[in-house]
Amino acid sequence: MSEISDKSRIPDTLGAGAGPARPASGPVNFAWEQLTGSVHRCRLPFCDVTIGLVPGRDGALLFDTGTTLAEAAAIDADVRGLTGRAVTHIALTHRHFQTHRHFQTHRHFQTHRHFETHRHFDHVLGSSFFGAADVYCAPEVAAEIQSGARRFRDEAVRRGADPVHADRAIAALRPPGHVTREAVVDLGARAVTITHPGRGHTTADLVVVAPPSDDADPVVVFTGDLVEESADPAIDADSDVAAWPATLGRVLRIGGPNARYVPGHGRVVDAQFVRRQREWLSRRAATGRA
Repeated sequence: MSEISDKSRIPDTLGAGAGPARPASGPVNFAWEQLTGSVHRCRLPFCDVTIGLVPGRDGALLFDTGTTLAEAAAIDADVRGLTGRAVTHIALTHRHFQTHRHFQTHRHFQTHRHFETHRHFDHVLGSSFFGAADVYCAPEVAAEIQSGARRFRDEAVRRGADPVHADRAIAALRPPGHVTREAVVDLGARAVTITHPGRGHTTADLVVVAPPSDDADPVVVFTGDLVEESADPAIDADSDVAAWPATLGRVLRIGGPNARYVPGHGRVVDAQFVRRQREWLSRRAATGRA
């Protein structure tokens, strides 16, 4: 993943072919894009992390949770303002620090479920703010939460997070309640699917699929860092470049040709963009470049 300075550019438009985004109405802390009649997302300034919001009749699912306690509180307030309800579920893309570290239980807030899609620091540390929530994650992520908290903290600070905020987030971490690769969450009149399409950015990436609420809406797929728009795909020691193209093929089959694909960082993209990224990864795998 590129440095924070590279992640700071936050365009207001969607990726090529993805269609127009509508800004959320009303006073909010962050700039939320309305992707369908009810699904929203915003891009946080720090590391350009995507936050997704999928409401249902009985609750709301939040996809990733930010990097600081202040961000977490602001996101929670925005969700309440946009949907009129509390966050009842959270889907965290993976184990990077930005999504699991700053959600503690607030005395006024009732939150119920979280999902972690993979285990790098920028997608793991936020869920401690929502201490009453159910946490869903892959087995590798659960193991990392148990053993790798210090690594999360050190990497967060290295990338520019406040050490005091990082320490508070780490202190609030707790074991996830649901260790799984597949789940369906009923939000009331909308069932959101969490699935592991295969190895790629990490060995434990999960994606979240939000079905349309009516015939006019597309499917929305929150891909985490399996798809990268604001830079080339982030490849590190935990990545499986050889398997990644096939994984993206499964992501495309899950969402279909008309879905909106929401990367962990960057603008919302369409299926054509995901196919191009799959081809880029295929060429890299063929040359043996990790």
